[in-house]
Amino acid sequence: MASFGWKRKVGEKVSKSVVQQFEAEAEGKAEGAGRSKDEDVDWLHAIKRRREILLEDCETKSKRLKDEGAMLAEHGRHWEAIKKLDEAIQLTPDNPLLYEMKSQALTILQEVFPAVKAGEMAVKLSPLWWEGWQTLGRAQLNLGEVDLAVRSFQVAIHLCPSERTLWEEDLEWASRLQKQHLATKEKARQEEEAKKQILNAPELEQEYDFESDEVLAACVAVADRQTRYEELKRTAVVMDADGNVKNVLIGEGGSEDAGIPSEEQFVKARAL
Repeated sequence: MASFGWKRKVGEKVSKSVVQQFEAEAEGKAEGAGRSKDEDVDWLHAIKRRREILLEDCETKSKRLKDEGAMLAEHGRHWEAIKKLDEAIQLTPDNPLLYEMKSQALTILQEVFPAVKAGEMAVKLSPLWWEGWQTLGRAQLNLGEVDLAVRSFQVAIHLCPSERTLWEEDLEWASRLQKQHLATKEKARQEEEAKKQILNAPELEQEYDFESDEVLAACVAVADRQTRYEELKRTAVVMDADGNVKNVLIGEGGSEDAGIPSEEQFVKARAL
């Protein structure tokens, strides 16, 4: 992912409002007393030159603001950094690096929705920039959108397969969370099914001779279902240090239930 300290070329476009303001001013000056053809040519050349100067000035200011934002972010002053980046975006709104840096700062601040939005803008402006996809994936992971994050990391790997951090850190972690998420959904399904079997137990719909063995068998069957349901309620899906997903008892002592392998997740973003 792009570092705040990296130097990259600033975009060549400026905010439409800045350009429109300049053009309106130029057109106003062009109106008035009639000029000769040579004077009109000279005036058009002056307008063109002034616009070039304006573009260069916006680029210079944007770069200065970007560098100031990077310095603030490196010192942990992320809100101030975001303000500088927003000012730079006003001057050069088509520079994807500014959005990528803003997404990083917002992710660190746990502003998950704006972080994803800024990351999406970065890849929209530069769809072949793998670092933009990496930043977007991390923002999506922080939001809890694990499947979208996996896809973003896969795109980044497709664009830059030699980048080991994408394989060994981002995609591996997102894939583990994806497995844990699936396991949690499966556990919830099993709980719901066990609950239905208790409420709609077929043994409760039959008539029995209370002196027969059938009554005892029916009671045992209902008790087994109740026990199964209570066991499911006392377990949680977690991921161990090796990345394995398993069910752990959260009752007395918090001992692990090694007999029930599973696969799901807490959506918890990796530290960036």
